[in-house]
Amino acid sequence: MKKIISLILTVLLISACGVLFSSCSESAPSIAVPNDTTNEARALLLLEDNGIIKLRDGAGITATIKDIEENPYNINFKEVEAAQIPNILQDVDYAIINSNYAISAGIDPTSDSLVIEGSSSAYSNILAVREGDEQKDNIKALVAALESQRVADFIKEKYAGAVISVVEQPTDGYDSSVDYAALSGSTITVAASPTPHAEILKVAAEILSARGITLKIVEYTDYVQPNNVVETGGADANYFQHKPYLDDFNAENNTHLVSAAAIHVEPMGLYSDTHESIDDIKK
Repeated sequence: MKKIISLILTVLLISACGVLFSSCSESAPSIAVPNDTTNEARALLLLEDNGIIKLRDGAGITATIKDIEENPYNINFKEVEAAQIPNILQDVDYAIINSNYAISAGIDPTSDSLVIEGSSSAYSNILAVREGDEQKDNIKALVAALESQRVADFIKEKYAGAVISVVEQPTDGYDSSVDYAALSGSTITVAASPTPHAEILKVAAEILSARGITLKIVEYTDYVQPNNVVETGGADANYFQHKPYLDDFNAENNTHLVSAAAIHVEPMGLYSDTHESIDDIKK
């Protein structure tokens, strides 16, 4: 009987070590990926594009590790809150990090990443507002400032490819349909993450200030509160997320936020403290 039990346990152990997300082998590489739906999908698509895994057909921009069809290198995936991934980079073989969090952690996406996304407009960071507010003069004035050539130049010079403007036809910073005289003396409140969003907004603030408008930037370090404060009227807009994330947030929380403009994209990259190439995964 003991031999039979031992045999059964051995078979179970072998089976467990053969599944997609095994941690049984000491040589199996570990990769930290964001644990929110849309950013996890981006991370997995980046790995698929580089021949590391294969996702099931149709998984797309909502893929999770459950959608991995082939994991030939027996990768052990660790799902972590996106903002915390730079803090555990030393504890894993590889980590896939959003550029905004990489920059905040002193990591240079253009020189430190082993591979990096292209500038896919699907993940452009947007200015989000309450549904119906898109055509209000204060929002149109803010959009024009963010879509200005001055902001596009700032993004290019400040971030050198780690953040990329997606505005195809930059403006002079102003919208001819807006009554700026009526807005003079008013305040526009925007919730934003510190880097790069608040930094970019400070440039827009200077443009608006020239017309007597104050831009109040309230910084948040999480992904939930900025949407909640806009939904409840605590801020006029927020600037921190891409549309796939917003769509998912609206569906889960019954909020009614929309994109007023797409401003920039933050390419997601693969990083490592211990490996110099993504090809090390294949060894």
